[in-house]
Formats: sequence, structure tokens, C-alpha cells
Amino acid sequence: MKAGDDMHFWLVELYLVVAGVIGGLLSTIAGMASLVSYPVLLSVGLPPVTANVTNTTAQIFTGIGSTLSSAKELKSAQHATAMNAVFSLFGSLCGCILLLVAPAATFAKAVPFLIAFAGCLMFYTLLRQTPPTGGQAHPILKSVALFLVGIYIGYFGASAGVITLAILTVTEQLPFTTINAIKNFISFTGNGLAMIIFAFTADVRWTVALTMGIGFLVGGWLGPRIVRHLPIRKLRFAIAFAALGLAAYLFVTTY
Repeated sequence: MKAGDDMHFWLVELYLVVAGVIGGLLSTIAGMASLVSYPVLLSVGLPPVTANVTNTTAQIFTGIGSTLSSAKELKSAQHATAMNAVFSLFGSLCGCILLLVAPAATFAKAVPFLIAFAGCLMFYTLLRQTPPTGGQAHPILKSVALFLVGIYIGYFGASAGVITLAILTVTEQLPFTTINAIKNFISFTGNGLAMIIFAFTADVRWTVALTMGIGFLVGGWLGPRIVRHLPIRKLRFAIAFAALGLAAYLFVTTY
């Protein structure tokens, strides 16, 4: 290998790791890892579908890091974590099966509207005068919503964390740090199931996923620790604005 080629190789590796760190932070704090990681994978020459499944695989490392870092929050809400994850996991299984029989581009056209809805839902919870009624007031609706989000995670997945976070914010009477930890765990389990299925059915670039995964692991571990020290209301406003901005960007690029 020539010196120039060797330098280019290590620059690409560093590029993927740094993107993974930023993506891991965005995933655990705002549920928007794909805002960075997916375009980066496209920029290094991966075809769209390959980039999508490789991105999902790499994000497993975010889940590992965030779960370890959020052990305290998850332990304080074990029942809510388990129940929410189960409904989403069943949906993720259906989404993966759907991906095998239908092109991802079809569902991708709905993504801008889903993310815009999530942003509006976040604003609604922030601006209304009365506090949320809590998960027990809407058990069926919450279960159905998480099942549908699970389908989205298994089928396409980009920025599914924003939608999950909005649903949990409305339906759970828990501290934001705990809700955020549950959101991260739901993404972890959904992506884990998708990765297992993609390993046998799709073109996953494992070396790229592992390289970016190193960054995702670091970002995923740091994210929950950062959230504990941020002003929660301002953070939720920032996430809501970011969701609407991402929805607008995806609408323009998709249509």
C-alpha cells in the first residue's frame, strides 16, 4: 500500500469514528444519530440500502454504551422499561419482515411527516399548562404507538428515537432522564433484532460498522451522563426544534 493510500485509509477510519461519537451523542440525547451517521456512510461510497443496514448495525454499540451508562435510570423503572421494549420489539420484528418484501424507499416518503409529528408532540407537552396525565391513562394507545414505532425501527429507523421520546414524554410520568434512558434501551433492542436479521438477509459492511461502532460506543456512554447535567426544558425545546428542522430537510430531499 502506498503512503498516500495508507494516509487516506486512516483518515477515513478517523472520519467514521468521529462521526460515530457525534452520532452516539445525538442518539442518546436527541434520538437523531442518523442525521450524521447515514450521510457519512453515503459519503464514503456505500449504496443507500447498504448504508441503512450498516448504520443500524453500528448503532448497536450506542445501545451498549447508553445501557451501561443509564443503569441507574433503567433500574428505577424496570417494569416500564420492559413493557415498553416488548411492544416495540414485536413491532421491530414486523418491520424487518416488511423490509424483506417491500422497498425501504416507499416507507421513507412517510418519514418527514412522522418526524414532524414527533416534534409537534414534543412542543405540545412543553407548552400546555397541565402536566402529562401519565402512562396509565393511555395504556392501549401507548402500546399501539410503540408497536408502530417498532415497525419503523425495523423497516427504516432513521430518527426513530425522536418519535419514541415524544410518545414516552406524553405517556409516562417519569423524570426526563429516565424516559430518555428507556428510549435508548428501546432503540437498542430494536436495532439488535434488526441487526440479527440483516446479518443473514442484507449487505452489511461489517468492518465499516465496527469502525463507526467504536465511536457510537463512546458517544452512547457519554450521552446519558451529559443529559443529567443539562437544563431539561431547554433540551426538550432544542430536540423539538431539531425534529422539525430534520423533517423539513428530509421533506426537501425526499420530494
